[in-house]
Amino acid sequence: MTTFEAIVLAIVEGLTEFLPISSTGHMIIASAVMGINEAEFTKIFTVNIQFGAILSVVVLYWRRFFQSINFYFKLFVAFLPAAVIGFLLGDYIDSLLENELVVAVSLLLGGIVLLFVDRLFVANEDKGPSVESMDYLTALKIGFFQCIALIPGVSRSAATIIGGMTQRLSRKNAAEFSFFLAVPTMFAASAYKLLKDYKHIGAADVETLLLGNVVAFVVAMLAIKFFIGFLTKYGFKLFGYYRIALGLLILLLFALGIDLKVQ
Repeated sequence: MTTFEAIVLAIVEGLTEFLPISSTGHMIIASAVMGINEAEFTKIFTVNIQFGAILSVVVLYWRRFFQSINFYFKLFVAFLPAAVIGFLLGDYIDSLLENELVVAVSLLLGGIVLLFVDRLFVANEDKGPSVESMDYLTALKIGFFQCIALIPGVSRSAATIIGGMTQRLSRKNAAEFSFFLAVPTMFAASAYKLLKDYKHIGAADVETLLLGNVVAFVVAMLAIKFFIGFLTKYGFKLFGYYRIALGLLILLLFALGIDLKVQ
């Protein structure tokens, strides 16, 4: 992986990790376009640079993130379903990371869902629990929604935000809990991937990983600030249209037999 390819993937990660458009799906597409999607280090890199993205959450929300032990227990409860299923199905999930067709279908279906989310949960904006006041059962239910995002292209952010809205959280509160839940979820995924595949990481790759994390951190900081403001004012519909357009474009390329890889 070249320095340019690492920066591109890190920018994609930072921009898309906390938006409801699937960071994994976009990195799969970007790596396929650059012709590096089948390399073992690419898989390690795309998971590991999530460290940088989650650090942006801790920095931006440090006053609320470092609070009562009860808050961390709720995060742990919400984290458990995806942790268990991800561990049991890890090899199968890894095999899907090379499948752009799975990403295209997930983007399309997820986009259709986002077109109707605002209308379905409009009443949530005037009531519902805050992130701090939600109970453990609510956290667990949101955690099960996060499991859907183990499918590449679904979007962890979209799944958990919608999960929160089904539990009467407002768009803003659901998005913020999704950010907080990303910290243990992506930390565990990144750490597990490193422990599992560290033998594939050479000395030169360490610098690439560090660069990727720094870029992802900076870009994610900007993306989070943009997303909260945009979501509160405009809702999900524009993200839905974007997902549908991208999914249809990829399916069209497949139907025409056009390889995503830039020759």
